[in-house]
Amino acid sequence: MTQTKTLIEVPDFLTVRELAGIMEVSPIDVIKELMSNGIMANINQQIDFDTASIVAEEMGFEVVAPQVEVDEVEDVDEQLAWRKVLAEEREADLEPRAPVVTMLGHVDHGKTSLLDVIRQSDVQSGEAGGITQHIGAYQVNREGELVTFLDTPGHEAFTAMRARGAQATDIAVLVVAADDGVMPQTREAVDHARAARVPIIVALNKIDLETSRPERVKQQLTEIDLIPDDWDGDTMVIPVSAKEILGIDDLLEAILLVSEDIQPRANPTASATGTVLEAKIEKGRGAMTTLLVQNGTLKMGDTLLVGQNYGRIKAMFDHKGKRVREAGPSMPLSVSGLGGIPEAGEQFRVVESEKAARRIIAEEQEDQRQAPIGRQKSISLEEFFSRLQEGEAKSLNLIVKADVQGSLEPIVNSLEEMENEEVSVEILRASTGNVSESDVMLASASDAIILGFNVDIDPIAKAAASSEQVDVRNYRIIYKLFEDVEKAMKGMLAPTYRDVVIGRAEVRQVFRIRGIGNIAGSYMRTGVARRNASAHIVRNGRLLNTGPVGSLKHLQENVREVKTGFEFGVSIEGWNDYEPGDIIEFFVSERVED
Repeated sequence: MTQTKTLIEVPDFLTVRELAGIMEVSPIDVIKELMSNGIMANINQQIDFDTASIVAEEMGFEVVAPQVEVDEVEDVDEQLAWRKVLAEEREADLEPRAPVVTMLGHVDHGKTSLLDVIRQSDVQSGEAGGITQHIGAYQVNREGELVTFLDTPGHEAFTAMRARGAQATDIAVLVVAADDGVMPQTREAVDHARAARVPIIVALNKIDLETSRPERVKQQLTEIDLIPDDWDGDTMVIPVSAKEILGIDDLLEAILLVSEDIQPRANPTASATGTVLEAKIEKGRGAMTTLLVQNGTLKMGDTLLVGQNYGRIKAMFDHKGKRVREAGPSMPLSVSGLGGIPEAGEQFRVVESEKAARRIIAEEQEDQRQAPIGRQKSISLEEFFSRLQEGEAKSLNLIVKADVQGSLEPIVNSLEEMENEEVSVEILRASTGNVSESDVMLASASDAIILGFNVDIDPIAKAAASSEQVDVRNYRIIYKLFEDVEKAMKGMLAPTYRDVVIGRAEVRQVFRIRGIGNIAGSYMRTGVARRNASAHIVRNGRLLNTGPVGSLKHLQENVREVKTGFEFGVSIEGWNDYEPGDIIEFFVSERVED
């Protein structure tokens, strides 16, 4: 009598740890099973449904996709339709949230004053009692709609957060003084906002001054590709005065108009995740951490995990210092309870308990200790081809620095001309002068490469580049710069491949395995069969199907390859109608060198 297998539901993608939890087995056992199948994976690595199915079957389970029996999914079309329903259900969970706004600009152009005026105007129209604490972020209610402002010191902090993985901003407000106009720091701020791919609104501040020249400033804005809307462009330029409290309502209205266009949304019912804005020790309170909830709802008593720090929330305060018991998407708040001081930009998540947090930290530390040295955090010219093979974007992000403007312009023009249908060139910044720390942080946050021509690297920038693993290349010969970029772009072009047959097998017998389908019991006639290969199904000289190898077994054991003269079992994805006498041709794709 055949033993009934335990039925488990497995999603399209999950981590090794999650699969072990579903099966209620040790993650180590799952890793061993993966290794026997030729797959090296750590406990936090994500695997797909097919891989999980093979492992689970070997460990005595029968696998189905969530909420659907295998027998109900008769063909690929039905399965795709069902997955579409799941996606729509997840989409239905999303609700509108308040836009998150960061103000950027030159140091003396009034960012802080403008933020203070916006904050105070909301206090005057809101609750009595004023602000009892400053937490680096606040919300403003504009005719029933909330806007969240992040009070960052400047674009350096904005980009440092991005370099740590935080994309907390929806809209950037560029503050430009109407008397000074566009300054070097203004240009830098625009570079950082564009690299973050967020819409930009210009707040033209200090219009009350007699020395203000708004039309001149608008002309300067056009020179950095910010065309004012009243000049038939698409950048809203709002005249304001922090000193005289002018134009504040217009600025808020502009923010809401852009928000309506980008439609920021989140799922308030999910487990809370978000970004650390700042953390510090406060007298009488201990460690206080300012958080921005980006998805889900954070509740009093939740256990937070932030990098190597964790703890149960003991108190929660909103931006006005009022105690709250929960915080939804886009809400900034200050919490106590973390056992350490995390860095700004680190991501937080809610975990089951402090015990679970300690276990996760220990497992991640062990993974890092055992893992071989992997791909560097940022990117280099040599690495583009491998990233392309992994399906990542075909875009070469560059920061160009040159000694003089006469060198910079032809370099930029030549680099832009290298762009083609396969690869886009994105020049995030082009300026004269030495490579600075700001250049390095922008490159780190944007996966960019810094190309210097006849310039030096500031000592602080050199240390930052080493820490952030940013590729900084300095050239004295201009054609060598172009040659290196051209080589990288050729490596990025989608290469030509050809199929090379590595082995042929004959189907001798067909076995039916519930939950998996039919398995072809085969004999390896020539060459080898490999788990990572693809295969043609040929019957009477006619090609019936082509697909990747789904599973490969010899004597009930998962194997990486089978050599000539051995019997084995194999399944080919997308095919289930094997017959004795069918020929299975195993092949791999090889790149055709130019």
